[in-house]
Amino acid sequence: MKRLLAHKKQLALIPLAWLLAMMPLISACMGTSAQGIANTPTAAAGDGVEFTLKTTTDNNGLAFIGVGGSIDGQRNPTLNAAANTTVKVNLIDGDGIQHTISFPDFNATASAISKMNETTSVTFTPSKTGSFQYFCTIPGHKAAGMVGQINVGSDSSQVATADDISHLPGDIPPTVGARDPQTVRVDMNVVEKEGQLDDGTTYTYWTFDGTVPGPFIRVREGDTVELHLKNPADAKMAHSIDLHAVNGPGGGATVMQVAPGEEKMFTFKALNPGIYVYHCATPSVAHHIAQGMYGLILVEPAGGLAPVDHEYYVMQGDMYTSQPFGTKGHLDFNDAEMMAEQATYIVFNGEVGALTTKHPLTAKVGETVRIFFGNGGPNYTSSFHVIGEIFDKLYNQGAITSPALTNVQTTTVAPGGATMVEFTVQVPGRYLLVDHALSRIEEGALGFLVVEGDANPDIYSSPATPAASGGH
Repeated sequence: MKRLLAHKKQLALIPLAWLLAMMPLISACMGTSAQGIANTPTAAAGDGVEFTLKTTTDNNGLAFIGVGGSIDGQRNPTLNAAANTTVKVNLIDGDGIQHTISFPDFNATASAISKMNETTSVTFTPSKTGSFQYFCTIPGHKAAGMVGQINVGSDSSQVATADDISHLPGDIPPTVGARDPQTVRVDMNVVEKEGQLDDGTTYTYWTFDGTVPGPFIRVREGDTVELHLKNPADAKMAHSIDLHAVNGPGGGATVMQVAPGEEKMFTFKALNPGIYVYHCATPSVAHHIAQGMYGLILVEPAGGLAPVDHEYYVMQGDMYTSQPFGTKGHLDFNDAEMMAEQATYIVFNGEVGALTTKHPLTAKVGETVRIFFGNGGPNYTSSFHVIGEIFDKLYNQGAITSPALTNVQTTTVAPGGATMVEFTVQVPGRYLLVDHALSRIEEGALGFLVVEGDANPDIYSSPATPAASGGH
C-alpha cells in the first residue's frame, strides 16, 4: 500500500502522441504564453503568496503554464515561497480535460476540474523548507508532463547534489576487428561514492570504476583476459566480480572476493562470443547489484562485428530505498523492499534522467544504430522497446553468432541477461527508450534517442510534421 501511495503510475489515459513527446524530465521546454491574473512569485515571512496556473495540452505533452507575474508563460514554473506563510494556487482548465493540482508534501490537493476555463484552487501553509514537487494527480498526467517544483524558504538542506554517476552511453571501446587472439589486461577499481539519483536526490552507490553501469569490456573470442580488481582501503565493504562470459566456478567470484585495501587478479579465456553481464557477487549479491555493481562484457567473434554508425551501451537496474520516489535529499537502501521485490526506482544507466536530460543518444537520418542493452536487475525483467522504431536485427539473449531475428518490436531481457539490437533511423525526431512495462517510466526507466535530419514524408508525415528537426 505504501508503494502504491508513493507512485502514481497508471498510464492508461495517456495517448501515444503524448508519450512520444513526454516532458516530465525536460525543464527547458518552451511554453505557450498566457495572459491573466497578476500574482506575487515570492513572499516574505508572515506574508501570503498567490500563484495562478493554466493547464495545456500541446505537442510537448501536458503541462501547467504560469499566468501573470514573473512566472507568466513559463511551463511548469518553479514556485517560490517562505516557510510558515499562506500559499494559494489557482488552477484554470485550459484544455477541457480533467485535471487537479497537488502538493503532497503539505497534504494539499485542489478539487478536480474538467471543463474549459473552469477554476479551482488550493491553499496551504508550508511548515518545512526545501524543494518539493507539485503535480496533477489524474492517472498518467504527471508522466505526461504535469509536474513542477516549489521551493520553500532559503534552506536547501533537503535538496542534495552529488556527482553524475551515469555511464555515458557512447563510452564504448572500438571493435576489436580482425586481429588475432591476444592477452588483454583489464584493470577495475571499486568506488563507493555518493551520486545523483534524481534532481535534488542522492544515493550511496557501489560501483566499478565510479559509474553505473561499470566499464564496457570488449575482447574477442580466444583472448586470454587478465582481470585485476582493486578495492581501496577506505571502502566499507568487500566486493568481487562474476563475469557471465567466464567458464569457471562463480564466473571468477570464488577467487575474486576483495577486502578493503586489497587487489586480486585472475585470468580466463574468452571461449564463447556474445554479450554478457558482469556483476559483484559478494553476499548479499542482490544488495551489491542494487547499489550499482554491474556492467557488460562483449566477446566478439573472430573478425569482429560489422560496422555501424553508432554504438550505445544501456543497462537497466532496479533500486530500493526507504523513502518514496521523488523524495529530496539523501536516500537510504531498504533491504526489506528489495527482498519483497518492490522497487522504488527503475532506471537506465544508474539514475533518473541519465539518458534524457543528461546524455541522450543521438543519430542522423539514414544512420545505423546498435544498442547493447543489459539488465543488471537484481529482480525485474525488462521489456526493452524503442517507441517509433523497429529492431531491424535482434540478437536474442545476446547470441551474436546466431542468425538475427528481424523486424522485432519489443524484446524480453531477464535480470542478468543482455541483448544486441540494430536499426536504421529514417525519420527525424525524439524516440523514447522504455521498458514496455510502461508504468516504470514514472520510476525512472526512460531514455531519448534524438534523430536529426530532413523529414521523410514518404515514410512518416502529418499536417504538423516540420521540414526538419534538430532539437531535443
